[in-house]
Amino acid sequence: MTIDDNNTIPLLINRLKERQLDSGGFVLKTNGDYHPEATCWAILALSGVPANRDMIMRARARLAADQLPDGRVCVSREHPEAFWPTYLAVLAWHQSPEHQQNQAKAVHFLLNTSGKHWPKKPDSPAAHDPNLKGWPWIGGTHSWVEPTGLAMTTLRIAGYGGQARVREGVRLLLDRQLPHGGWNYGNTQVFGHELRPMPLSTGIALNALKSETPVESIQGSLAYLKNRVITLRTPLSLGWSLLGLGAWQSRPTQAHQLIQECLKRQTRYGVYDTSSLALLVVAFKLTGGLEDIVSIIEES
Repeated sequence: MTIDDNNTIPLLINRLKERQLDSGGFVLKTNGDYHPEATCWAILALSGVPANRDMIMRARARLAADQLPDGRVCVSREHPEAFWPTYLAVLAWHQSPEHQQNQAKAVHFLLNTSGKHWPKKPDSPAAHDPNLKGWPWIGGTHSWVEPTGLAMTTLRIAGYGGQARVREGVRLLLDRQLPHGGWNYGNTQVFGHELRPMPLSTGIALNALKSETPVESIQGSLAYLKNRVITLRTPLSLGWSLLGLGAWQSRPTQAHQLIQECLKRQTRYGVYDTSSLALLVVAFKLTGGLEDIVSIIEES
């Protein structure tokens, strides 16, 4: 099947729609069970088209039914410590009058939650400052780049960018930036050796730092990702890299072609999961980073 700019989005949207359950939520993989993170990404991908409003409302309601009393949205009720879907749920409920309370509870949870932290010891093998508070993937663990970046981005979009926790998140990300540019999961140097950057982590961090720091402070990271993105053909790394570069007006001109080439890899590796497909839809449509999703949500 030939994929071009005229039919890429309709094809992906139809494939995503097929993955909605009768309960309103979305599966991560075909014939799978309800998955909250996949549901959040599907909501974002379907936004901007009034005809999708009923599907979006049902999906938002399914997320709301799963929200715990303290505001978190977990991978499953059996694992309340795995609360990373909360970061995206804040965005999935954004500007939905029916779910203002759900978003407010999720925001309250995030602003009052952090990873485990401790003062840096002089003999520490790791160079980063472990005392800066960000967000973890799993409760009771250290704060890392990707969950911190996701939390910061969604909180800022929801109107909480001035909160002290978000300001500290900016300091954390700048502290975790590698000396030669880019980010990985969250370490910079270990035993004096600089670690390697990763496109996925770098794209998420650049999105989170949009309008938060002078471009000079992240110039090395932009240069790294500009060179790296043209080699990427996997959905998560490519999608987040395009969003991260777009946030700093550095999106490559061949962005759509890169997404199309990534989609063609499904013939070899199998159909991508819902979160991956939805991320590619979002990256295809948003040229200025994830924050542009606000204008699309308003059109729904």
